[in-house]
Amino acid sequence: MSAEHRFTPPCGPIIGRALGSVVRASGIPYARAPRFHPPRPVDDFSEPYRAFEPAPACPQWRIRELEAVVGSHTGGLPQSEDCQNLTVTMPESGREGELLPVMVWIHGGSYISGAGDAPIYDPTALVEEQRVVVVSVTYRLGAFGFLGGRGRSANLGLMDQLCALEWVQRNIAAFGGDPDTVTLFGQSAGGDAIAHLMATSDAPRLFRRAIMQSPPLGISRGRAKMTAAMAAAGPELPADASVKQVLRLQEAARAAAAPFGMPGLMPFGTQYGASPLPEESQVDEAWTAVAPRINIMITHTAEEARLFIPVAHPVKRLRELPVIGPPAMTVLSRLGTRLIYVTGIRTFLRRHRRAGGRGHYFIVDWAAPGNFFRSAHGIDVALLFGTRSNTAGLELLKGASWEELNQAGRSVRSLWAGFARGAELPAKGRIPGVTAS
Repeated sequence: MSAEHRFTPPCGPIIGRALGSVVRASGIPYARAPRFHPPRPVDDFSEPYRAFEPAPACPQWRIRELEAVVGSHTGGLPQSEDCQNLTVTMPESGREGELLPVMVWIHGGSYISGAGDAPIYDPTALVEEQRVVVVSVTYRLGAFGFLGGRGRSANLGLMDQLCALEWVQRNIAAFGGDPDTVTLFGQSAGGDAIAHLMATSDAPRLFRRAIMQSPPLGISRGRAKMTAAMAAAGPELPADASVKQVLRLQEAARAAAAPFGMPGLMPFGTQYGASPLPEESQVDEAWTAVAPRINIMITHTAEEARLFIPVAHPVKRLRELPVIGPPAMTVLSRLGTRLIYVTGIRTFLRRHRRAGGRGHYFIVDWAAPGNFFRSAHGIDVALLFGTRSNTAGLELLKGASWEELNQAGRSVRSLWAGFARGAELPAKGRIPGVTAS
């Protein structure tokens, strides 16, 4: 049986346990809220909270088409609307009085899927190798967290993340983490959420560094008409509506977003002009103001869009054509990568640097030898969090041995944690076989 570890943070006593070389306190509630309402911090514990079970996922549909490629976004975790929980993972061999850098993980999944404690996001190697404290956050998604309209608050998932960061500031020192050295890191929708957390008034107090991996910033603006159409879609739900009824409303909202072009590829997300975000016309000013106080690192993969080719049916048929199919896939992948990711990322980085902020930019170009997906969206997640078990059989990685994947992963984890520690990094650079500037 795993050894228990007792902690006495301001939120009340918590019991975690040792799991090999790390200690984990799992599924700690940081907030609660009635459906479609803003979160409120949970009351402090009077009795020890046994933090042994992973946080449940927000209710969601499975995305079966991608599970064989990148893995399950929930890994079979239970689902619950009371999903505002976080998990703290720290080195087992803590030193007296030592406070380690804190890295807070915001998972991706197009704002409709995923969970902080999904097995594909196992932070054990990152914590063990780099001696950091990792906090994995689960938050509300889809219609539960990002729809708005008809009596529903918008940006609820973003508000959840802010509540989690407040919890970190108040409590993380009891787990050996330094509240003054907090780095947010997140991929895809998680990276997009971090960019928008930077536009909130409390950002400089809550974190000092941010790593945005593959944020789809090319489709984050000009969404007002689409979000209005989504909010108006479907019936107004009674207070006692079932989870399935909310998920059906979510599908109606997605269908309403389909005519709006590329933003409709990720219809759920943050909404400008709704708390805690400024109006869209003022968001550049907010990012400019915060730039000198938050250092950033933005990354994307070399061929982000290749992940989505097999699930886009017209493109799939084109892929199967002899002779012209493979080069056509390359052209479409590069075009989608540039429009959805690269252009917006570089614009964000230029503005940050012009405003006096420090910014780093890396392209992840590692790929499994001979693999169709090459350096597709999500390859960085496999490098950062990959284990033998959570990467076994994934189509994204076929052609690479575990040893090859782990060697590249060590380089990525070293770079990410080095940034979190405040190490001197080039504005752009290269790790052989992993990243290119």
